[in-house]
Amino acid sequence: MKLTIKEKMISVVTPVYNGEKFIKDCILNVIEQDCNQVEHIIVDGNSTDKTVDIIKEYADKYDHIRWISEKDQGQSDAMNKGIAMAKGEILSFLNVDDYYSPNVLNRVLELFQSLPEPTLLVGNCNMWDQEGKIYAVNKPDNLNYFDLLTSMYINYDIQLPTNPAAYFYHTSLHKDIGLYKVDEDYVLDLDFILRAVKSANSLYVDEDFGNYRYIPNSKTFEDVQRGENHNRVINLLKGYRNSLPIHLRIKISLLEIKAKLKYILWKLNLRRI
Repeated sequence: MKLTIKEKMISVVTPVYNGEKFIKDCILNVIEQDCNQVEHIIVDGNSTDKTVDIIKEYADKYDHIRWISEKDQGQSDAMNKGIAMAKGEILSFLNVDDYYSPNVLNRVLELFQSLPEPTLLVGNCNMWDQEGKIYAVNKPDNLNYFDLLTSMYINYDIQLPTNPAAYFYHTSLHKDIGLYKVDEDYVLDLDFILRAVKSANSLYVDEDFGNYRYIPNSKTFEDVQRGENHNRVINLLKGYRNSLPIHLRIKISLLEIKAKLKYILWKLNLRRI
């Protein structure tokens, strides 16, 4: 489906460093979206493999591709450079080893026509293992700020958005909440989500938007294998929780006590079986 309204455009930003294994597929995934209102901004961190050669090859053929290659301070810094380059009213980040589901960009443009600014639009994300099988589907249908802060250690049924390929937002949102934190290299996406849902109109749609590869040698995979990712998320959530008004912090403490008692009772019943 092609849109005729041309006042809105999506800027897809891909930060990459030594990503020759996936960069071609990433570029082709955006091309195959068949969207006339997209620019693909690729921010390379001065790769030493063939990444830049592949980018050049496609940038010479497709004028929607814009790119730079220079040393940066990490993923967050590269993402912020992409934001500065973006011309679109709608922003999305596509990591080099992830990809969009078919016709997502046109669908997102259609949805944004009736959404207030700024809006964070979140869809489902298919999570793929190293064998090429879907092992989970992330469906973050609750985007309430307070509820998100109690996920992971109180409200276990609440799913946090897991990958930026499955959410889009007005570029202007960064004027309200600032850019990605350059000193945060692991839970930068979640840190952004928490600031975004607190400030923007947040909308979940039960549609497949993104696809996330959870594979060896990726940053998140290795962080999980070391057992550090869970603690990073918990500490981030608790940090934001501590900034809440006192009555909400008390409410969360009571919920935490209730959750612990529920767990103790479950363990006692389990032992009786």
